[in-house]
Amino acid sequence: MKNKTQQYKQVATDVLSAVGGKTNISSVTHCMTRLRFNLKDESIPNDTEIQNIAGVIGVNRAGGQYQVIIGQTVNKVYDELIAVGDLTRNAPIDENLDGKLKEKLTFKTAGNLVLNKLAGCLTPLIPMLIAASMFKMFTAVLGPSMLNIIGTKTSLYQLFTFVGDAGFYFFPVILGYTAAKQFNTSRIIAMFLGAILIDPNLIKIVTAGKSFDVFGIPMQLVNYSSTVIPIILSVWIMSYVERFFKRYTASSISTIVVPTLTIVVMLPISLCVLGPAGNFVGNYICEGILAFGKLGGLPTIIAVGVVGALWEILVMTGMHLLMITTMMMIFAQSGHENFVTLGAVAASMSVAGMCLGALRIKDKNQRALAWSYLVASIIGGVTEPGLYGLAVRYKRPFVGMMIGGFCGGLYAGITSITAYVMVPVANFLSLTAYVGGQTSNVINGVMSGVIAFVAAAIATYAIGVESKSVQATTKTFKLVEA
Repeated sequence: MKNKTQQYKQVATDVLSAVGGKTNISSVTHCMTRLRFNLKDESIPNDTEIQNIAGVIGVNRAGGQYQVIIGQTVNKVYDELIAVGDLTRNAPIDENLDGKLKEKLTFKTAGNLVLNKLAGCLTPLIPMLIAASMFKMFTAVLGPSMLNIIGTKTSLYQLFTFVGDAGFYFFPVILGYTAAKQFNTSRIIAMFLGAILIDPNLIKIVTAGKSFDVFGIPMQLVNYSSTVIPIILSVWIMSYVERFFKRYTASSISTIVVPTLTIVVMLPISLCVLGPAGNFVGNYICEGILAFGKLGGLPTIIAVGVVGALWEILVMTGMHLLMITTMMMIFAQSGHENFVTLGAVAASMSVAGMCLGALRIKDKNQRALAWSYLVASIIGGVTEPGLYGLAVRYKRPFVGMMIGGFCGGLYAGITSITAYVMVPVANFLSLTAYVGGQTSNVINGVMSGVIAFVAAAIATYAIGVESKSVQATTKTFKLVEA
């Protein structure tokens, strides 16, 4: 154990030095596999040098961050990094925002900022959505539509139903909290604003179809339950409104005045402007994607295959966040999705297949790592070690992975399957996404994953792995815990 700790400390020390030391770091955090740096000068790190550090799988520059891919033990390396560099564990939000404001505004930086904010709002919700989706899957599998073990009138069926529905219905409230964290405003007031959007009395007004106004301003009748964009836009504007009142309100009365006036101002803005506009945009995107998925024919079939082939490239560039955001909106509003998920699931299975095919590699250390990447992908649902440790490092496996993703996505498009459950699109459980419709939908969904896995394994094995890594491999040691 002591030896492992020393290894993590050595990785942390080497990475800290390579990124320019403490003085070049504005903030640092980590996700499941990556150290995520906000650097003052991004020109200092040498990508090749950092990739050659023992224990580093790869590097990536995306969304204004310098990301060092470590793998499943990133949390241990992060702890050592904080200790060695005497760094702040959670960088203040204001510092990050100030840093972004200093960047020159271009289409690229603006796009990255939007993607980062959407990811920051939606990513924390994934565990809740997965849990809610799983309960929906239980009702589908155990209910009359499949196994018919429990009837629709039973308490268990009704329990699973309202638990599954709750995760999607209360989206605006929970999104209010995560959006408030992103825009550095009051969490509670943002949640209150989200609750207003789905208040039963407002729903009654909308259902009745009678005209209604907010302070004399006509309100469009919209049901905001399960919506995404309206509350994110509202909280974004609310952050400026609240900041304004805090600045010009005496501290002695700010506790009462600021939240009250903030809501007063936000009511017409949210209910009459941002809410309808956000709902229109969200519906337009969702209906467009669903309509494309239902078109059928060669264009749709090929498109799903292309998503499967290119998904991991989108992951590397951060552009997959836009697709995931769309996927989440579609699930929240319609309860199913038949385009993005198909390609994403096939792509995730193809990563595992690529890891299996790469076992022909001659280097014993790298072969052992390939095994750990396979387990991390197919069981743990973490594809990045395989993606960066094999596909990016050796190049040829990338082609095998893309072939597998394309074949799996192509089969999914040909059979016109539909995803009814939002699950982690990374491990074998992703195949449960197709539970909820007809039995043939489940069978074809599983087959698409199997095809992606097998095709990637065969293609990778046939294409082969370069005998010499593009990075130094002799310095690599296994950081994945047994």
